[in-house]
Amino acid sequence: MVAQLLGLAFLFLPTSLVTSTTHAVEINPNWEVVYRDTRVYGVVGKAVILECGPTIPDMYIWSFTKPGTEAIKAVVYNLGKGTRIQKLAESLGQLTVISNSASVSIEKLPLAAHGLFTCQAFYDIDKDPKVYYYYVHLTVRVPVTKPYLLMSDASPVEGSTMWMRCNLDNGTGPIQYVWKHETRNGTISVVAQGTANIINVTDVNRNHTGWYRCEASNAVNSESSNRLWLDTIFGPDIPQIDVTPYSITERGYSALERETVSLLCQAQSNPASQYVWFYNNSQVYSGPQFTITKILRMHTGDYACLAQNTYLNTRSKKTISLTVYYPPDGSPSCSVEPALNHTSLKLLCSWPGGFPSPSLHWTGDLKRLGHDEAGTGKQANPLTNTTVLLSTEGLASNDSSFSCVGSHLALKQSRECSTRTYIPPAEPVCLAYVTNNKQYLMLSCSWDGGSPNALVWWEGPGGQGKDGKENSNILILRYGTARGGKPYTCHAKHPLLVQTKTCRLTLEAPVLLTQRRVVSVYEGSDVQLTCNLISNYLPTDQITWFNNRGLDVQGTSKYTLLRTSAWANLTVRDTHEAQDSGEYRCSTSNAVGGTDVNVTLLVKRYPMPPNATLVKVMYNSRQRNEVELEWQVENEEQRGWTGFILEHIWVPERPGRRGRNDTKEDTDERIGPPIWYPSIIQDPEVRTHTVGRLTPTVTYQFRITPVNHRTLGHPSAPKTPAEPRYNMYPAVIGAAIGGMLFAAIVTALLLLFIIRNRNNNPRLHDMLFGSQHSQSRENINLPEDEVVGGSEGGIEEIGGLASPGPTLALPRASSPLTTSPLSATPTTSQAPPPGDDNEPVSVTITVKATGS
Repeated sequence: MVAQLLGLAFLFLPTSLVTSTTHAVEINPNWEVVYRDTRVYGVVGKAVILECGPTIPDMYIWSFTKPGTEAIKAVVYNLGKGTRIQKLAESLGQLTVISNSASVSIEKLPLAAHGLFTCQAFYDIDKDPKVYYYYVHLTVRVPVTKPYLLMSDASPVEGSTMWMRCNLDNGTGPIQYVWKHETRNGTISVVAQGTANIINVTDVNRNHTGWYRCEASNAVNSESSNRLWLDTIFGPDIPQIDVTPYSITERGYSALERETVSLLCQAQSNPASQYVWFYNNSQVYSGPQFTITKILRMHTGDYACLAQNTYLNTRSKKTISLTVYYPPDGSPSCSVEPALNHTSLKLLCSWPGGFPSPSLHWTGDLKRLGHDEAGTGKQANPLTNTTVLLSTEGLASNDSSFSCVGSHLALKQSRECSTRTYIPPAEPVCLAYVTNNKQYLMLSCSWDGGSPNALVWWEGPGGQGKDGKENSNILILRYGTARGGKPYTCHAKHPLLVQTKTCRLTLEAPVLLTQRRVVSVYEGSDVQLTCNLISNYLPTDQITWFNNRGLDVQGTSKYTLLRTSAWANLTVRDTHEAQDSGEYRCSTSNAVGGTDVNVTLLVKRYPMPPNATLVKVMYNSRQRNEVELEWQVENEEQRGWTGFILEHIWVPERPGRRGRNDTKEDTDERIGPPIWYPSIIQDPEVRTHTVGRLTPTVTYQFRITPVNHRTLGHPSAPKTPAEPRYNMYPAVIGAAIGGMLFAAIVTALLLLFIIRNRNNNPRLHDMLFGSQHSQSRENINLPEDEVVGGSEGGIEEIGGLASPGPTLALPRASSPLTTSPLSATPTTSQAPPPGDDNEPVSVTITVKATGS
């Protein structure tokens, strides 16, 4: 039985290797074979577990297949009599079988364990056998070690080429490299990244100076190298010689005899340059400035300035001539130009100046047009021509170098210059922009960077175009004449390319969009209207908003405008139904056309609030300076109000009231015109309020008005405050009247006492009643009759009596005790002497009192 199962197992094993299924496949319901495919990743030197099913099989066989082979070799098996580890397992690491399972554990995983592990598991052998194949693809990864950075030159010269390499001792790919540059001020930037461990730096310049490090990473880990310092050394640049006084002729510099001539040499260098002056190739001075006082003819010759960088041991030199013989300044100038409609090349070499003229010739891989040389293609004799016409066939498309060598009688060494041809590194670039005064639309096309320059020309709709120019070309169109929706094509031709490159511009008018075409808002609120620019290739004018009357909103306090080049939002502040409702317009334009978008603003009033009624208006104290008010609102369950306005007004008093004799004009002037003074109550739930700081002597009226935001309701009927229930005015008035009656009785008794005792107290009597002349004294024989007569007739007037004889004036309750000047009338016709009113007069008055 076991042999049959083993035979079946190895029968299906090759098939499974060929098909390499990745999903479980069940075959034959009676003899079911199930395939399981998993992937496991391990790290060199670490541990990994390879599982053989979720349960322990009756028998299992682990085998290993090395990548690139089809050989299946047993590693460990258990056929029911214990685990047997094969010799092959030693090369796969420290392999052990996990107890109570068929899974294996590999310690100190080697790289040789990378491959396919197969576990053949047999279940239910004695009953209905089942066979499972577990394919475990073990991928062994090696972590990257700490990289170390190598530089071809840690102190490169400016303009040179160098490389940096990030080396690793070990690591499983793919490996990603990141190169970082740290400047002197600590700024870190990524300069390159990718799978290559080397970067080339061409044309090194002084900006490349700084710290460099590389980071290497794979699926296991990431390591960073130590940083290295790159110090760019440069200079000296070509010296600049300034001659004072400056005077130049066909043969060079000239100077008047016996005048002072100063020669100043300057050259950029790091470290700083050291200068040496030569006269006719002989050193005459060390330093940047060489001065010749009272120059003579013998000083005629060639003067050269040599700038030296002692660190690099490099030098640059420039020579001038002050007399007949002088070499050309600097070095030959080389250039390359297109020829024959940009299908060929023309090499130009010139070295202007010098006497006599210098000799020039070209060297390099030259193939003259129509005269290819046999063999290497080199010219047999150097060309003495300064202009050479070359065919582009056979030239390298991106790097062909040519040199021009120049010689002169005044120089011991020849000078040369070099030029090369290459195509521009990028594609042609097309741009469109508008002049500041919006008079022209400029379509620019450029293809920079090549040598020689490319030929660029425009073709547009309706014959709008421009002939070719080198390197860049600008098509000028009047503002507003551009054709929208039709392409403008720029063609670029380079001698090193057969095909012509193009770039296109399609000009469009701007498109505006708003979020809502109709915006409604309640009165008093702020509302924002939006306007967005969704399509804008050409530069547009500033987005402008116009209000419902067609006026520009900019510069007004009513509106707030927030905008950028792509959107403009208008905020209408403190909206009003009549003033702000209507159509608002957002507008912009460009060189192709303009566009508008309208937004309708609907400002609505809040509904009328329900009526309110004052139910209590009462002074809260006898000081009458505070009034308590209470009100109620109709249909409170329906709401519809946000607050109240409580108002009070002074009520003008009637003239003469409360003892005042003011006229109506005086009262109006004192109180002023009727004005309702408001108090704002913002809490809609409040139903009571106290108004203080009132004038106690003024009469007020109060009313309440409900408010719904800005909509005012109907004011309630005005009411005058009532006196409080505990008013003490009647008691006060009663007390005052009682006091007056008591004072009157006491006064009458006092007078009666004085009259009866006038003889005992004459002074008191005279002080109260005064005195008369002896001539005016009247004898009253019957005092009883006088009293009776007085009592019967009564007192008719307080000011005086019609009948003769002295009379007594009784005091009023509301006035002090007084006597009328006419209370005594003389009995004779003789008048009292004038001016003697204060003379004492004796009067005898008999009063008879009867008691009951």
